[in-house]
Amino acid sequence: MIMPRAADQLLLPANPWFIAFTLLVALTIDMVPAGRLAAMPDVLAVVLVFWGVHQPRRVGVLWAFVFGLLIDVHDGALLGQHALAYSGLSYGAILLHRRLTWFPLGAQAVQVLPLFFAAHALALVVRMLVGGMWPGWGMLLAPVFEAVLWPVASVLLLAPQRRAPDRDANRPL
Repeated sequence: MIMPRAADQLLLPANPWFIAFTLLVALTIDMVPAGRLAAMPDVLAVVLVFWGVHQPRRVGVLWAFVFGLLIDVHDGALLGQHALAYSGLSYGAILLHRRLTWFPLGAQAVQVLPLFFAAHALALVVRMLVGGMWPGWGMLLAPVFEAVLWPVASVLLLAPQRRAPDRDANRPL
């Protein structure tokens, strides 16, 4: 039995410049000095998972690793801590990419929640192995906030692909 897709509209191909722009904007948002809150959602992780699900051939594990290194350098963290977490996150997103798009946004958010938990757990394990400080129990809220951001990111990042290539009042698609 063929299941209906969550979106009824055909999508245009994603522009590579738009993908790069959104990744750089997410990197910039993560680099804003907003304090050291453990519950702060990682916007770059959400955008990496989104593009890993929707464009797995363009944004893969290598890009996640590079952006992870940039975050490590910016945060002054152990070099490779976020790179490893983002690489695992991207790999999980690529594994889920065929199945995830069949579900509505709420169900997608529930399915990417374990990915976000696993990425934060991996970064925490690496941090604790080298003698880092415990960030507190508030860190358990960060993956939840990232899963809550998933529908918002999906709507915003798919918006340029939903426009009609030629605006025509007589064409239904």
